[in-house]
Amino acid sequence: MFNTLFSTNARKNLKAFTRRTVSLLEICTNERLINHGNALHCQLIKMGLSSHKYIAVKLLIMYLDSRKSNEINQMLKEFDGFNLVVHNCLITGNLQWGDAAIACQLFDEMPERNEVSWTSLISGLLKQGKVDEAMHYFERNPFSDVFSWTAAISGLVHNRLSFRGMVMFKEMLRVSVLPNDVTFTSVMKGCVELGDFGLGMSVLGLIVKLGFDGNVCVLNSLVTFFLRLGRIEFARKTFDMMEVKDVVSWTTMLDMYVEMGEMGEARRVFDEMPERNEVAWSAMIARLSQSGDWGEAARLFEEMVRCGFKPNISCYSSVISALASLKALQGGRSLHGLMLKSGVDMNVFVGCSLIDLYCKCGSSDDGRLVFDALPHKNVVCWNSMVFGYSSNGMISEAMEVFNRMPQRNNVSWNSLIAGHSGVEDFDEAFEVFHRMILCGEQPSKFSFSSILRACASLASLERGKYAHAKALKLGFQCDIFVDTALLDMYAKSGEITSSVRIFNRMKNKNDVVWTAMIQGLAENGFAEESLLRFEEMGTTSSVAPNELIFLSVLFACSHSGLVEKGLAYFDSMEKVYGIRPNQRHYTCVVDMLSRAGRLREAEEFIASMPCEPEANAWSALLSGCRTYGDEELGSRASVKLAELAEAKPGAYVLLSNSYASGGRWVDAMKTRDVMSRKGIKKSGGCSWMELRNRVHLFYSQDETHDQWREMQWILQLLNTERESYF
Repeated sequence: MFNTLFSTNARKNLKAFTRRTVSLLEICTNERLINHGNALHCQLIKMGLSSHKYIAVKLLIMYLDSRKSNEINQMLKEFDGFNLVVHNCLITGNLQWGDAAIACQLFDEMPERNEVSWTSLISGLLKQGKVDEAMHYFERNPFSDVFSWTAAISGLVHNRLSFRGMVMFKEMLRVSVLPNDVTFTSVMKGCVELGDFGLGMSVLGLIVKLGFDGNVCVLNSLVTFFLRLGRIEFARKTFDMMEVKDVVSWTTMLDMYVEMGEMGEARRVFDEMPERNEVAWSAMIARLSQSGDWGEAARLFEEMVRCGFKPNISCYSSVISALASLKALQGGRSLHGLMLKSGVDMNVFVGCSLIDLYCKCGSSDDGRLVFDALPHKNVVCWNSMVFGYSSNGMISEAMEVFNRMPQRNNVSWNSLIAGHSGVEDFDEAFEVFHRMILCGEQPSKFSFSSILRACASLASLERGKYAHAKALKLGFQCDIFVDTALLDMYAKSGEITSSVRIFNRMKNKNDVVWTAMIQGLAENGFAEESLLRFEEMGTTSSVAPNELIFLSVLFACSHSGLVEKGLAYFDSMEKVYGIRPNQRHYTCVVDMLSRAGRLREAEEFIASMPCEPEANAWSALLSGCRTYGDEELGSRASVKLAELAEAKPGAYVLLSNSYASGGRWVDAMKTRDVMSRKGIKKSGGCSWMELRNRVHLFYSQDETHDQWREMQWILQLLNTERESYF
């Protein structure tokens, strides 16, 4: 590094040598290359040049910047008597370290001061938030120049005291001190904080008058001012009129379009940028990830790396989130490897994102490796691991992590409740909910939403009412999340009156609320009321129908025999609302036609479907044929269902059920034999009952209940008593 610098030829020209040495010391300071700086200092001592006034000052600045106390004291000995430059450096260094008292003491003891002394002290104190002390020195400042005024105005704006900053700006103009570009930039920031468009426009007039309307920094601050105050057209015009645009100009406009969600315009600006920095790349990638364009976010990240840019932590996090949403496990592993290779600091922020990625991809073991490797874990990391295990059905592992947590919050408990509910272990979900309350953790709206969904899944009305009472006690009676979960729970428990009452008192109804109500009415046999609610939604709210709502509407029409109305609703999906029907919608129509005995029409409808019919469609037609005695069509439907079963084994279950319900026991047994050979298992039938605040689940061919033997003994006893009556 120093061979050329210390060559004989270089030392002959002391001026050039000094210039190059100063330049190298500045590089060491800016790049934090303190070891290289030390080596350079040693060479300078050997050459007897470490006390050269310019070199000594740069060495002092380097050591001040890295807080090397011993070296600083050594450097101070290089200066004879009082040195103004050295003292200014010491004041600046102490202010950067946060030692304002020492800086003020050094300043007060100085036998002489210049403009730099005063401005450095005022600016440094304001950066530390010591406004009163800074203003005290400002009032004593004999050098009333633009730099000291600008330092004071910038500092006040930085401390969110923009009104005082604007008062000082007016005073500056009154005493005939003209602003510079830095002054105007700070003043425009103040106008943004105050939201004062009129003041900003007045300052703009002064900017033009003083000839700063061509200064790129000032124009950048104007663009930001217009954007933050919602004057988009003004911002665009200012940007377009700029003859010179730096990377800040382009990034500011990019940020604007990104924040507005205008990704087309944002991409246009990004593509037109002559020079891109990490901020521009990160902003674009982050917004693409947030807006759901995960594939493009990942592709742009690859391009960023190829172009030689080093992603920051925020950028990595955005890409990890995109890959998690795509469930791209291999891409996630490659990115993780790149981060390790690049020496990225694996902090909790990135660690949590990686845990989430691996768990969403079903690789909880990889997530655990990341979790265990984190040197410092906060509650978010622990929650990520608990939630990751829970969402993958690994409840024992989730419990192990949960029990080791040094501290828990609401999210910790909610993750565990959701995990138990996800594997249908509803008793344990309620147990965790009770423990949560006993431990003094107040349930949140998400806690109630999760536990009420568990109640709805079991149709456990008593427990649902208990959760409802707790929610009322804690003041959640008007929360849309809790109300929606309550509405759904009561509907699934058969308490449709309570469900309707909750719906009617809700002031804000979103698409989820309307869907739950329409679906609840339809599934409880109130088909006409369900359709009336659908019509009411169209006339009294701004909520547009979605796929789930139309499923409920078609279900209601099917079970109430309103075929023509159902067909009209089906036709309106794409023609009126722009919703393309999926397989489930087509199956609903087949079921509707089959229930009404319009079997040939149902068969023709299946043949005209733009997508492959699902097994349920043929099963619905087969059921209709059996009801109305159409053996010929029923035979064709059976063949189609059998063909479908070859490609989709799950259809064998439907075929077997259809044969059994039609009394075709031989065919049913043959189908079961095929299922057995192929290893296809039918989900066991399940019954449950609620007794003493516990839900008892009973599956066919299942002996896992803890009181199974006692129940078998009682059943045998009852059978014996029953037989004695005959």
